[in-house]
Amino acid sequence: MLVPGYTGSKEDFLAVLESVAAAGRAVTAIDMRGQYESDPAADRSGYRSDQLAQDVVAIAAAVAGDSGQVHLLGHSFGGLVARQAALTTPTAFLSLTLLGSGPGAIGGMRAQVLRDLLDHLSPAGDDIDMLGSMIAAVWDSQMRPQAEAEGAPPEIIDFLKRRAVRSCPLGLSEMARQLLTCPDLTADLAAVATFPILVSYGENDDAWPPDVQDLMAKRLRAERVCIPGAAHSPAVEAPETTAAMLTSFWNHAESERLSRFAPL
Repeated sequence: MLVPGYTGSKEDFLAVLESVAAAGRAVTAIDMRGQYESDPAADRSGYRSDQLAQDVVAIAAAVAGDSGQVHLLGHSFGGLVARQAALTTPTAFLSLTLLGSGPGAIGGMRAQVLRDLLDHLSPAGDDIDMLGSMIAAVWDSQMRPQAEAEGAPPEIIDFLKRRAVRSCPLGLSEMARQLLTCPDLTADLAAVATFPILVSYGENDDAWPPDVQDLMAKRLRAERVCIPGAAHSPAVEAPETTAAMLTSFWNHAESERLSRFAPL
C-alpha cells in the first residue's frame, strides 16, 4: 500500500507499479483525503495526521483481506502519516518503508517555500473558495513556470494543474502547516515496531537531507538504501531501482517473518 506526499497523488507511483506487479505483487496506491480524486474532509481538523492515519489503517484492512497485513510505504508527508498509522496500529503492517521522509518537521528551502505559501494564504482563513483561487494563482505564477523550466511535457503539466486545482485547498494549507510543525517521533516508532523498516532516499534529496534520514534509520535500527541519481521523488526519478529495492525488501521481510514463526 503506497501513500503519496504533499501535493501528490496515487499517480506518483505509476512508474514503479508495472515492475512491482511483474514480481507477483498486488499494489494499491491511494490519494489521501482531499488529494486529487479523494473526497475532502469536513473541516481543517480532518487533515491532522492522526485522522489521515485512521484512513490508512482502514484502507490497509480492506486491502489486506484474509491475509490481515500489508506492506506500507509512505513518501515524504505520506511517510509521516504512514508512521502515525504504524504507531497507532502496528499489527496491521508487515513492514514500513519511509521514502524520502524524515523524522519530523521539514527544513531548508522547502520549509521556507511552505512558510511563504502559508503567509500568502493566511488572509483567506478557512474560506475554501478564496483558498482555491489563491492556490490556482500560485500554480500559474510559480508552479507552472517551474515545471516548464524542468522540461515537463505539456500533458504532464496539464495533469499537474488539474491535480493542484482539484485537491482540497484547506487540506493543502493544513498539510503544509503539519510539515512545518511535525514532532520527531522516531523513538516512539522504534519502541513499538515489530516489523522491518526501510528508510530510503535519493542521494540528492532536498527535503530532509540524506544525513538526517541516515541518522533516523540508525535510530530505528532500519535498513537504509540511498538511491543514486534520485532526489526527493525516487519513484519518479529512478523507478526501476526503486521497484527492485522494494521487491527485495518486501521479500526479505516476509522471509524473516516466516522464519520467526516457523515451528521448531
